[in-house]
Amino acid sequence: MPKLRTVAVVAGTALLVRRAMRRRIRTSPLWPMPALEEPISGRPRSRALRVLVAAREEVAEGVVQLRLEGHDLPGWEPGAHLDLVLPSGLVRQYSLCGDPEDDSSYTVATRLVPDGRGGSREVHEQIRVGMELEVRGPRNRFPLVEAESYVFVAGGIGITPVLPMLRALPDGVEWRLLYCGRDRASMPFLEDVEKLGRDRVTVVEGPADLDGFLADVPGGTAVYCCGPEGLMAAVEERIPRVRMERFAPRAAGGESFEVELRRSGRTLTVPADSTVLAAVRAELPDTLYSCEQGFCGTCQQRVLAGEVDHRDELLTDAERADSMLICVSRARGDRLVLDM
Repeated sequence: MPKLRTVAVVAGTALLVRRAMRRRIRTSPLWPMPALEEPISGRPRSRALRVLVAAREEVAEGVVQLRLEGHDLPGWEPGAHLDLVLPSGLVRQYSLCGDPEDDSSYTVATRLVPDGRGGSREVHEQIRVGMELEVRGPRNRFPLVEAESYVFVAGGIGITPVLPMLRALPDGVEWRLLYCGRDRASMPFLEDVEKLGRDRVTVVEGPADLDGFLADVPGGTAVYCCGPEGLMAAVEERIPRVRMERFAPRAAGGESFEVELRRSGRTLTVPADSTVLAAVRAELPDTLYSCEQGFCGTCQQRVLAGEVDHRDELLTDAERADSMLICVSRARGDRLVLDM
């Protein structure tokens, strides 16, 4: 008799739990994803590391350099960057500008952007020597390729990925650099760059003569550019094959379109001046995201139908076949269907 009573109690409890779960899923179709310790979509591409802020130095007006120390840090090559997880939880990407042979520290630099989204201000105002931070990476989507010769164009803080490239160039190879900025005081690592080859470096304070500098670039030359969006767009207009490093999303906006969230049975309108992420979070506020710039992958979602205008800087071609980063990418048409 006690055994039958126990079985009845267990069965009754299971029934109540099942009904509660059904009600919970109806009210929040993505449950239990937001409660998981790791996101289902957009898992970090590399394990998180703990590093110590060993040094902090202002290397130009408005530019702070951090040396981050750790043990047996993963190696990197020129052009690589780190994901830096700030104390607030914000994730920002910074190019590595130190020595790739040093496996005990990473060096990054960031310029203060007063009207930005808060990441650079947090670095400048809150990061201090002795603090412990989390980093992910390194990753490299801006590698130094083998070429007959090289042309570099850097604007301001855009010199950070270029500097290790210049140091790594083979002896005897032809190269030249156009380094432009507001003025010399605001240009980080200027002395280091000039020491590497003063006769090959053109320093410009203010607008640069891109037409003159980029005239007659041979076909076998690798052209690299990093800096403000306007500078990169101008270089790309003149040299379409240019390799560029972006830490801000491509220009947002476009036509409005609809997004169907298949699992939740909802259809949303994404305005021309907004994002899929914003529209989705208005309906599903627990949707995971982080950088909002197409770099970290946290907001990656599976695409069931529709053509995507991919504007991220992270996904591989294989991943783009059936997924998108909803913080920056849009529909190449009037409708998308997501597995949400």
